[in-house]
Amino acid sequence: MKDTKTEKRNKLGVVPIPKLLFSMSIPAIISMMIQALYNIVDSIFVAQIGEEALTAVSLAFPIQMIIISCFVGLGVGINSAISRRLGQNKNSEAANVAEHGFLLAVSIAAVLGILGFFTAEAFISLFTDNANIIAQGRAYLMIVTVFCFGSFITQAAFSTLQGTGEMIQPMVGQIIGAVTNIILDPIMIFGWFGFPALGVAGAAIATVIGQLLGMVYMLLIVFKSGKSYLKLDYQVFHYETEIVKDIFKVGLPAAIMQGLASLMITGYNLILAGFGMSAVAVFGVYFKIQSIIFMPIFGLGQGAMPIFGFNFGARNRERFNETLKVAITAALSIMIIGTVLFWIFPAQIMMAFNPSSEMMEIGVNCLRSISLAFPLAGISIMLSVSFQAIGKAYVSMIASFIRQMVVLLPVTYLLAQAGGLDWLWYGFFISEIVCLAYELFMFRWYQRTIFDTWEAAPVTVQN
Repeated sequence: MKDTKTEKRNKLGVVPIPKLLFSMSIPAIISMMIQALYNIVDSIFVAQIGEEALTAVSLAFPIQMIIISCFVGLGVGINSAISRRLGQNKNSEAANVAEHGFLLAVSIAAVLGILGFFTAEAFISLFTDNANIIAQGRAYLMIVTVFCFGSFITQAAFSTLQGTGEMIQPMVGQIIGAVTNIILDPIMIFGWFGFPALGVAGAAIATVIGQLLGMVYMLLIVFKSGKSYLKLDYQVFHYETEIVKDIFKVGLPAAIMQGLASLMITGYNLILAGFGMSAVAVFGVYFKIQSIIFMPIFGLGQGAMPIFGFNFGARNRERFNETLKVAITAALSIMIIGTVLFWIFPAQIMMAFNPSSEMMEIGVNCLRSISLAFPLAGISIMLSVSFQAIGKAYVSMIASFIRQMVVLLPVTYLLAQAGGLDWLWYGFFISEIVCLAYELFMFRWYQRTIFDTWEAAPVTVQN
């Protein structure tokens, strides 16, 4: 009789890489695409209320990015720690990592919820004195921050399963949350079927309800259904500081890397505010639209990370490098398609967001200019995932800091001064060139200093 746990564990080290990577990535890509879809649908519905409502949600987006950065960072840390231990056959320790992950998820969400409750209005007021925008932005932010525990717990469950190579159930959980959001959005925003019309606040409520339903499903899968390949049991849980350190060693740099995007968006909005609120609204629209292109890349990264981590733990250099080669090829292909679409159909894309003539003019130039950076970004993301998987997430963090803080914002400011609104979008392309150069240098460095020094003897197995 087959040992299903051994069979599942071993597939990360034996199944041909193209087949393995795409079989693991496709469920993640589907779920990420649905996530992107409901983010876009959310903005499309909000845009029907008016440009002020769309601007309020756009101004709230950096805080949402901080929340996302925290639970994504936690998830990366859990995924990497579990997959590396499974590669070394440390199954019980991998289960203990997952148990620590859920406790950390609840703790971090509680802190962010309290901070969001007390700082929402002050943050929106940084960008505008329009009382209507401030009121709508405050309501939206308070709801999504106070109830963010749903997304954190869900992410901990996702990463627990993904670290073992299980990708289907996380996809189902993501679909449940996304579909719920899409269905509830118009009901809550416009007041269908007898519900009160809640406007921007309704969009936030629909979002958190979807997150909570996804959370319930994932908890049932991990703890009750028997479909998890790690058996979690808090009755025998034992706290280990080293496990928390390992999760944070990888997760904190990943969270900081994601969080830098929030700082970047905030800084970018401050620059754009000098050109009017329509420019700020366009940038918010861009970030929702570009997720359609980037989410498949992130899904590909989710599929690749446990393969990277397992084969690094098993010291299988050939499979590690082949995974990176296949992942980069796929990412580059997707990003080239994205660039072509943004160049050919920018006006048609913008039409979905009920734009004013000023928004349309700004948006067409924005989509075409920024999309030139997509192919470089695709390569960079896959290199970043490989660093995270081997426990060197600080490299990805430094790369993100270089891209967004050292290059993008200063260059964007200078371009805005030199050429105005039409020029500033090209800062993205310049920053991606510099970032990719750094990551390629670091990848070659680790090939020499880690991979070249591995001994031919197999890894010591610990049970």
